Amino acid sequence: MPLPCRERCAACCIAPSISSAIPGMPDGKPAGVRCIQLDEADRCRLFGRPERPAVCGGLEPSEEMCGDSREQALVWLGYLETTTAPK
Repeated sequence: MPLPCRERCAACCIAPSISSAIPGMPDGKPAGVRCIQLDEADRCRLFGRPERPAVCGGLEPSEEMCGDSREQALVWLGYLETTTAPK
């Protein structure tokens, strides 16, 4: 069973890069950059909509990914980004 998203975390919308177009970010999003589709409460404006990139829909919260804090989630997702980036 997936974990619920941590309030005001948004690590999964900041740490990873997204290579596909996002409304407002036609070239995707570089790693470490806040997605333009995050609202003031750090929630995705595209959640449940067809414009949401497939990679976002496939990323589910887990204990390993989210850790105990937003900071831990940012570190883990940043590590995954660097270890899986093309060389």
